[in-house]
Amino acid sequence: MTKNPNGVREFFRKRVVALKRKPQTIPLFVLVIAFLYYSLNLTQISNTTALINGQNMGLTEFVTMLLSVLGLVCFLNAFPHRKKVNIPMLVLMILMVGVLIYCDIYYGGCITRAVTRETNRIDPTGKNIFVTNARNMLNVHKIILIVGLALTALLPVYAPIIRKIKTSIEVEGTGDIAAIDISQE
Repeated sequence: MTKNPNGVREFFRKRVVALKRKPQTIPLFVLVIAFLYYSLNLTQISNTTALINGQNMGLTEFVTMLLSVLGLVCFLNAFPHRKKVNIPMLVLMILMVGVLIYCDIYYGGCITRAVTRETNRIDPTGKNIFVTNARNMLNVHKIILIVGLALTALLPVYAPIIRKIKTSIEVEGTGDIAAIDISQE
C-alpha cells in the first residue's frame, strides 16, 4: 500500500480550516499545555512542599491545580460556538491566570527563602535536587501562562490574519456548466 502525498497536505489544510473557524484554539492549546506541564511535574512540587513545609505552600499548590482546571472551563465558556465572546467569563479566566502566576511567584519565593536562610538551610542539590527542579518548573510554568495570556489578548489581532489564509481547493472539471445539455432527459 502506497502513501498518498496529498493526504498530508489535506490533513494540514483541514487543521488550518479549523483554526480559521476557531482561532481561540491557539491560546486554549497553550493553556492546556501549561496545565499538563504543572500536573505532570506535581511530584516535584509535592516533595518540595513536604521538605520545606513553608507557610501556605500546600495551599498555593492546591489553588494552582484548582484554578488551572477552572480557568480552562472559563476559557471554553468565554468563547461559545458561533456566538459573541462572553466578556465576564473572559475576565474571570484572566483573573484566574493572574492568580496562577502569583501562586507560582509566591511558591518560588518560599523555595528561595528556604534555600537562602541562615539557619537550617536546605541544600537543593544531591538528594534534594527536586527543589531545584520545582523552582525551574515553576519558572517555565509562569512563562507558558504569560504566553497564553498574551495569545488571548492578541486574539483580535491575529484572528483576521488567520482567516485570510487561502484554504480552498480547486476542483477539476467544473469548467462550463452552462454548456451541458440536460433537455433530453
